Amino acid sequence: MIDIIITSYNEPKSTLRAVKTILNQKIHDKFRITVVDPFPETGEFLTENIKNKNLLFFLDPGEGKSYALNLLFQEYASKNSDDIFILTDGDVYVSENALAEIINAFKNKEIGCVTGKPEALDSREKKYGYWSNLLFSGIDKVRKKLSDKKSFFECSGYLFAIRKGVILDFPLETSEDSIIPYLFWKKAYKIKYLPKAEVYVKNPDNWKDWKNQKIRNIKAHENLNKIAPDMPRTKSFWNEFKEGFLFTLSFPKNLREFWWTAELVFARLFVYLIAFKDLKLKKAYKDGWRENEIKSTRTLD
Repeated sequence: MIDIIITSYNEPKSTLRAVKTILNQKIHDKFRITVVDPFPETGEFLTENIKNKNLLFFLDPGEGKSYALNLLFQEYASKNSDDIFILTDGDVYVSENALAEIINAFKNKEIGCVTGKPEALDSREKKYGYWSNLLFSGIDKVRKKLSDKKSFFECSGYLFAIRKGVILDFPLETSEDSIIPYLFWKKAYKIKYLPKAEVYVKNPDNWKDWKNQKIRNIKAHENLNKIAPDMPRTKSFWNEFKEGFLFTLSFPKNLREFWWTAELVFARLFVYLIAFKDLKLKKAYKDGWRENEIKSTRTLD
């Protein structure tokens, strides 16, 4: 059984698109889709617009994405490690071959986690769109290298998948796409990057939303120092500088993009400073639904 879990937050139109994109996939395996949302109106909207017995709605208790995933991991638990969970979000959608790529990857019994490739829907012709394209391209480069070397790396919460029957829960104090791959790694499973399994993402298009999203992400990853101090870090200030500096300088194609690149470097330094300051003041990451809601990432709602 393939369980596809879509976590959303009052985004009925976007979530409808996400579900339809999955239902249109050409796969032969038995599957069900569970949409997790703290707003019952989302479930009602989906039920009105999709008549499919494979679609279920789970009312999120409002304690955060990780909390909800833990509940479903236990409810849908299976002793068969050939069964898989595919995790994605309601405000993104996947390429038409994504599920087939994921299912095929798990034919290798050594693989415990796989992750897809985020593709920015934002135009490179605008500053924040350029930033998104640069950052996603950098992540793509690093994941390809680490996957080819069969080294540890963190997955993308926009689209990743795991074997069932291996873990039943995970800590709530950090992002699930970081800690879950580590738990599999500790059990001697490999992690694989699937660049052909694309997931399309609308990123923030203004300073307030961009800053809030990045600070929250940094705080989630820095919490790993307490939760899993021996975990190999792929997302950190030092790794971002070491792996990304030369790539960042090579990415711009014209003077305008060079200027935007310089602004991005200072913006990243700023959000790291704010995140580290918050952590020092005990303003830790909390697993709540969008503490600072990122409105500009909504595409349809």
